[in-house]
Amino acid sequence: MDHAVLADFERHLRAERGLSEHTMRAYIGDVTALADFAADRELTSWQDITLADLRSWLAAMDGTGASRATLARRAAAARTFFRWTTRSGTTSQDPSLRLVAPRRSRALPGVLKQQDASALLDVAAVAADDDDPVHQRDRAVLELLYASGIRVSELTGLDVDAIDLRERTVRVIGKGDKERTVPFGIPAERALIVWLQQGRPRLATAQSGPAAFLGRRGRRLDPRQVREVVHRMLAHVADAPDLGPHGLRHSAATHLLEGGADLRQVQELLGHASMATTQIYTHVSVDRLRRSFRQAHPRA
Repeated sequence: MDHAVLADFERHLRAERGLSEHTMRAYIGDVTALADFAADRELTSWQDITLADLRSWLAAMDGTGASRATLARRAAAARTFFRWTTRSGTTSQDPSLRLVAPRRSRALPGVLKQQDASALLDVAAVAADDDDPVHQRDRAVLELLYASGIRVSELTGLDVDAIDLRERTVRVIGKGDKERTVPFGIPAERALIVWLQQGRPRLATAQSGPAAFLGRRGRRLDPRQVREVVHRMLAHVADAPDLGPHGLRHSAATHLLEGGADLRQVQELLGHASMATTQIYTHVSVDRLRRSFRQAHPRA
């Protein structure tokens, strides 16, 4: 199996597809796993792989307990790879054309109740009262995540000039390098003002560059640090689920819909390419509405 093809495929993903670094690494890992599987079956070239081989590959992973999400991603990686090999002339035909992976389960995302979200932000505000710049940063991070529903990678990638305090908007680069502008509210504005004017200058170093959010040593904050902040703060909210930053994004979307926001508007705010992705939040809201109805209506 010619592994030089994998290097060319990686260059293709970097140059043309606009995939996130995480997705690109996953696709390369998936196709590498396929190459190893093919070698075990004594296949010597990519041209030798058939639809039956691809189905056997997925079936073998299914037998080891791989999740449906993993199988779906690996099937997508194989389809992307063989479309490219066919167009580039590495293979004469695409064996993945009729490859179907198990449908991914659409589990309802965990969300905070509105009162729990308020309690979380109150905890962050109280912690920031000690004038510690890290606590001021944590408050601004939580307020912005919940107010805007942006992804944690979008937050950590922010530069200072992407935050417009006068207009109360933030300019983010989402999946596929797509840029969008997202509004935030007055509480987030207040927290950001304190962080940018008081907290950030005390942490900034020559290595900080334009990064909006900094760690204790002045370097750009990373997603792992943000997850730690969310988990630590949520631990102070009684009976709240233990969610990460993505849970705040789910919560923001759900609360917007519960407040009467249009589904299309929420799609734009979240940066979803497909309306189908956004529609899962309507199930969350309906589920809560059904529970409330059963608890409160005399003829439920």
